[in-house]
Amino acid sequence: MNSKAMEPFGKALLAYFEGDTTAELMIRREDGQESTLPVSLFFRDPSKFTPIDKAVMDYCRGHILDVGAGTGVHSLVLQGKGLHVTDIDINPHAVNIMKQRGLRDVYCTDVFDFHGGRFDTIFMVGHGIGMVETLAGLKRFLAHAHRLLFDGGQVLLDSLDVRITDNPNDLAYHEANRQAGRYIGEIRMQFEFREKKGPYCGWLHVDADTLKDHAESAGWRYEVVHREESGDYLAMLTRYETV
Repeated sequence: MNSKAMEPFGKALLAYFEGDTTAELMIRREDGQESTLPVSLFFRDPSKFTPIDKAVMDYCRGHILDVGAGTGVHSLVLQGKGLHVTDIDINPHAVNIMKQRGLRDVYCTDVFDFHGGRFDTIFMVGHGIGMVETLAGLKRFLAHAHRLLFDGGQVLLDSLDVRITDNPNDLAYHEANRQAGRYIGEIRMQFEFREKKGPYCGWLHVDADTLKDHAESAGWRYEVVHREESGDYLAMLTRYETV
């Protein structure tokens, strides 16, 4: 992902961290649909964790690589449990915030540029898999993740089945994607904060069946370990030496 696309996100995190607790991030889809996201979400207390946030903690083990770690909301809990967590994020503001919050092993890098050894768990919760942008990016990620894990290591990720909607704007967007020859979960969007707009970027929401097909064809063991009625789900992919 282009780091410039995430600059408004980083500025929003910094604004909140410096005291603007009302900060909101604007997300604009390429069809013009807009939504706002309270930045407080990225600083939430564990008592405010979602069911997926809570469920994923039971599966974390060994040396963990938190990809797109943001403010370290999850990593702080994992580190507090005595686990070794390495955090990476493409945004320098996020990286500096994590260091100031007490995370000890933090790097500013894109996951595809990171080659920092082998891990037991790759952690991508908060729809972090979206950063791969497309199904082609997902295929590339699955190959790269294999090189980052020990044999028997795992990827824990959550995503969203965008088909679970009756919103006419979303349905029209899905159809436009089909007409353009794109997978319906390949979203194009832009982040904005205080009139600072990043370039449009891709964001992937991959349904569980499509993820299963891609993971198993690449040699991963695949399991959905938690589902929500909203279409959100948590998946575990387990590495095989034979890939």
